[in-house]
Amino acid sequence: MQEQENQIYGLRALMEALNAGKTIDKVFLQKGLRGDLFKELLPLLQKAEVPISYVPVEKLNRLTKKNHQGVVANLSPVDYYNFEDLVISVTESGQRPLFLILDHLSDVRNFGAIIRTAECTGVSGIIIPKRGSVSITADTVKTSAGAVFRVPICKVDNLVDAVYYLQGSGIRVVAATEKTNQLLYDEDFTLPTAIVMGAEDVGVSAAVLKVVDGKAKLPMVGEISSLNVSVACGVFLYEVLHQRLARP
Repeated sequence: MQEQENQIYGLRALMEALNAGKTIDKVFLQKGLRGDLFKELLPLLQKAEVPISYVPVEKLNRLTKKNHQGVVANLSPVDYYNFEDLVISVTESGQRPLFLILDHLSDVRNFGAIIRTAECTGVSGIIIPKRGSVSITADTVKTSAGAVFRVPICKVDNLVDAVYYLQGSGIRVVAATEKTNQLLYDEDFTLPTAIVMGAEDVGVSAAVLKVVDGKAKLPMVGEISSLNVSVACGVFLYEVLHQRLARP
């Protein structure tokens, strides 16, 4: 793996970054790491709610050739928004909310392409899980053509809880899934809406499907049964825009 410009390595360097309020996407810690500096670092990571992965030293050596002292962290190019604050801000602004929930996507280029389309279609904010999901990298920034700096992005602990919060805020949550007979054209996207797009390999998780308000799919007439998630997301978002422009 190539070193990234947004990497931090070393215990003290990471502590300084956290104390300076930098947004850390993820931290890789060497298994069995001990010492006084490590004891000082852990509370800082917990306070910042940074996802931690405990990995063998070989993994860290692949991430960087520098003296990492058992710690490598990925800096986020952007600051994440507070989920609840963003929902309140959007619902109180008078605009029709349009949120996008990405259920454990893994490909950073798909993520960047989705962010670019989201900016073009007026998405109010993008919601991703803190763990087991894609993060914002240099590739994401490049693929999004800079849109990552214009669309609010939130990280949440639990997507099901996020769905419940959106529903409690008057927002209808619709999952894009093949597990339905309903086409997206039959949905009323003029209502305040959040669209859930699933992971590239397994789609929307069963737990999220159980709690959404609606399910919709794309019509498919060819022999290939699915589209790339960024393409499918674009079709859904432009259907929302089409309906809202037709019925302002």
